[in-house]
Amino acid sequence: MAHSVSMQSDLTNISAMRWSNEGEDEGSDDADSGLATVTAKPKLKRPPMYKVILLNDDYTPMEFVVHVLELFFSIEREKATQIMLAVHTQGAAVVGIFPRDIAETKSEQVNQYSQENNHPLISTVEMSD
Repeated sequence: MAHSVSMQSDLTNISAMRWSNEGEDEGSDDADSGLATVTAKPKLKRPPMYKVILLNDDYTPMEFVVHVLELFFSIEREKATQIMLAVHTQGAAVVGIFPRDIAETKSEQVNQYSQENNHPLISTVEMSD
């Protein structure tokens, strides 16, 4: 009989601990239900990527093209020179791949900067494969 009183006492203590927060947070449904909830992490999808393409022209100095690649795309001089030569020999070259807003902004910056410096250099944006 002493064993059942001890067990009853333990159950009473557990119930008291479990519901000890009752009434403290009356406005919250989670506190009243006594249920633990887990918030699911949303599945994030990578944004579509866009290519910034530099187009060749017969008037923009090669050094200016290298300068633009260094300034707006943070490309080191050696790599910028290689890209400039690809633009010159192939007519166009991809200079970076970015999410849409960044690609459009970089392209607009290049086009505006070229115009301000009286060069016809143009960049365009295309969806990446």
